[in-house]
Amino acid sequence: MKVLLALPPDTHNLEVYSILGAKAPPLGIAWIASVLERSGHKVKIIDSPTMKLGLKDFILMVKNWSPDVVGLSIITPTAYRAYRTVKILKKYFSDIPIIAGGPHPTFKYDEALNEGFDVVVCGEGELTTLELVNSIELHGFPNEELKNIKGIAFKDSDGRIIKTPLREPILDLSKLPWPAHHLLCMDAYAIFGEKVRIAHVIASRGCPYGCIFCSTSYFWGRRVRFRPAKDVADEIEFLINKYNVRKIAFMDDELTASRVFIKELINELRTRRLDIEFSCGSRVDHVDKELLKDLKSVGLRAIYFGVESYSQETLNKIGKKLRIDDVVKTFKVVKEVGIFHVGTFILGFPWETIEDMERTIDFAIKLNPSYAQFTIATPYPGTPLYEYALKNNLIVDTNWEHYTTLRPVMRGFKFTVRDVARMLARAYRKFYLRMDLMVRELRSRRLSGIKTIVVKGISNWFDDYIRSRFQEF
Repeated sequence: MKVLLALPPDTHNLEVYSILGAKAPPLGIAWIASVLERSGHKVKIIDSPTMKLGLKDFILMVKNWSPDVVGLSIITPTAYRAYRTVKILKKYFSDIPIIAGGPHPTFKYDEALNEGFDVVVCGEGELTTLELVNSIELHGFPNEELKNIKGIAFKDSDGRIIKTPLREPILDLSKLPWPAHHLLCMDAYAIFGEKVRIAHVIASRGCPYGCIFCSTSYFWGRRVRFRPAKDVADEIEFLINKYNVRKIAFMDDELTASRVFIKELINELRTRRLDIEFSCGSRVDHVDKELLKDLKSVGLRAIYFGVESYSQETLNKIGKKLRIDDVVKTFKVVKEVGIFHVGTFILGFPWETIEDMERTIDFAIKLNPSYAQFTIATPYPGTPLYEYALKNNLIVDTNWEHYTTLRPVMRGFKFTVRDVARMLARAYRKFYLRMDLMVRELRSRRLSGIKTIVVKGISNWFDDYIRSRFQEF
């Protein structure tokens, strides 16, 4: 069968793209595509935000390719664009089954079905999508066999929503082929608006921590599953040879979760003498000086740590399972090793005060990472924070397009949405407009890079946002 997999059109102008200029490949659907291709199906991927594709051009591409099945991968900010797209697709291609997948429809499958999707793939998508496409090929759509496919939701002939049991996670990720890189816009991906020869790799799935604001452990599961280090290194070597990349971005939430895996990966990279630079996410309690030195020796140039808050009480409440002492210690060590490091901080958890947010900003300044990323606590569907916010009537904005972590959608018990928007703008100004930091950036010739975008882009955007959006408060 011909299967078209896509990100919804008209999403390139969403805030997260227009402000940060981030362009990353949709590895989720690329993995699904490779599994489908291995089973003999013909697949096309449309990476709409990277292609800056509008709805009209997207529909034309669908028409020209004439697929048998269409699948859209959806995150919360793109949900409304996806719903608008499915309505137009149904208008022109009423006989084509249209599938929704991704984090948002996994947790809001009833919403997706009521908006026009025929089937929702819930959770990990490779095997479920393959079984679903095979069923459609053999029995047509709809068919009675759908109820036997694990991990989907659909409407029966009476319009009732049927949700089948979740599919078990794929424990041995080595059984999956690599993502279908050949179907992606490999020359178009960028970081902070700047095109670089970069490839993105995922070495693991799942997270054991269950932070209340993050859907990762609820979508992928609480068990971390790593690919074999050799398989990951093989993919990196392929990307170097095939696409001439020298920079690798690991998209894992926590690449260093397993000391055994990360040591094996270091050995693979060292043995092959690959000429690469890479970035990854980590936790402050999963690295030490020796490991950081080893990672740097094989190409680590940037590492991201989720700090989130100055408050041990807040870290405990959100399920972060970190100690403030470990945060301070690791940030000191990573400076000594000389690795570019990013700290991420979240403002606006419901129980916080304005003073708490101010202290988190001051804590970021004390830690003094190479760069700091500040975001707003956002109650994404499927997370405990979402249920908490609903229960306490804290959500003031139900427009999914605003769920970007840059725009406040939830008030607190002691602050308004206007308060937290102002604190986010204040955080960027207070952190970046420091004389010592500006001197450091001038010396390293980075001043016109990320900081310009962060300070001039986000901070000014929030000034305009506050003035235009909160006049009614």
